[in-house]
Amino acid sequence: MAWYQDLDNQIKEQLPGLDYRWDEPLAGHISFRVGGAAKRMAFPQSGEALTALLALAEACRARTIVLGNGTNVLFPDEGIDALVISTGKMCDMALRKGNQLYAEAGVTLARVAVFAQQNGLSGLAFAHGIPGSVGGAVCMNAGAYGGEMKDVLAGAYVLAGGETRYMTVEELSLRYRHSYLTDHPEAVVLGAVFDLREGDKDEIRREMDELMARRKASQPLEFPSAGSTFKRPAGHFAGALIQEAGLKGLTVGGAQVSEKHAGFVINRGGATAADILALIEQVQQAVYRSSGVMLEPEVRIYR
Repeated sequence: MAWYQDLDNQIKEQLPGLDYRWDEPLAGHISFRVGGAAKRMAFPQSGEALTALLALAEACRARTIVLGNGTNVLFPDEGIDALVISTGKMCDMALRKGNQLYAEAGVTLARVAVFAQQNGLSGLAFAHGIPGSVGGAVCMNAGAYGGEMKDVLAGAYVLAGGETRYMTVEELSLRYRHSYLTDHPEAVVLGAVFDLREGDKDEIRREMDELMARRKASQPLEFPSAGSTFKRPAGHFAGALIQEAGLKGLTVGGAQVSEKHAGFVINRGGATAADILALIEQVQQAVYRSSGVMLEPEVRIYR
C-alpha cells in the first residue's frame, strides 16, 4: 500500500475533522504562485492536531513538509510526493504577564505587529511588512530595517521527536537566516513568545507606516515573489552584486530579475517553477563570473 493510502485510512479513523486534501495545487499556497500539486495537504487547527498528524505521517513513512505562509519556498512544476502541512489555521494570539505576547506558528507577522501596536507594545514595527508567518520567521530569524526576530523573542515552543519543549532565544541560536531549527529540520515551531516594550500606540503606528512606505517604494510588491531571493553574502549586498553584473530585467520565461530591486526574482505572469529556478541559476553564475561571489538562495527549494 502506498504511504498516502495508508495515511488516508489513519486520518479517517483518528483525525476525522482534519482539513485534508488530495492532490492539492501548491501555487495557491506560496507567494511565487507557481508549482504543481502536493500528493496530500493538511491544515491542522492546533498544535495538538499538528502533533498527532506528524505522528501518523511518521508511522506511514510519509515525507512531510511543514509550510507557513509560503513566502520563502519553491515547489517543482511536476508536484511533490509528500504530505504538505500548512500551519495557516494555527492562528491564536494572546497577551501574557508583563509585556509578553504569544502567537501560534501560523499567525502572519503583519497580524502580530498590528496586535502588538493595538495593545501598546513596541518592538515589532520592523516585522509589519515581512510577509511570512511566526513559525517561518523564527526558523529563519527573519528581519528587516535593522530589526530581527532574535531582538524580540523570549523563546518558542518546538515539537521534535514527538515531544514539545520550550526553547529560549539563546537555545534557538538565532543568527542571520539560521537557527537551531535550520540545523534540525525535523523540529517544528508550534508558537513563539515575544518579549516587547511598552510604547505609544500612535508612535508605533507611524513607525509601521513609514517602514511600509519605504518597502513599497523600493520593492516590487506588485508582482508575486519570495522576497529577497538570495542571502546577503559576507561583505556584500546581493542586490548590488546582481545590479553590478548588469542583470536587472534578465528574464527566463515569465520569471524576471526585478527592474525595481535586483535582489528580487519575480513572477511577471505565467512563470513556472522551472523558469524561476533557471533564472536563479543564471544569476548565480553571472554574479560569480563578475565578482567571484557565489550567491546562496534564501528561497527554500524543494525537489
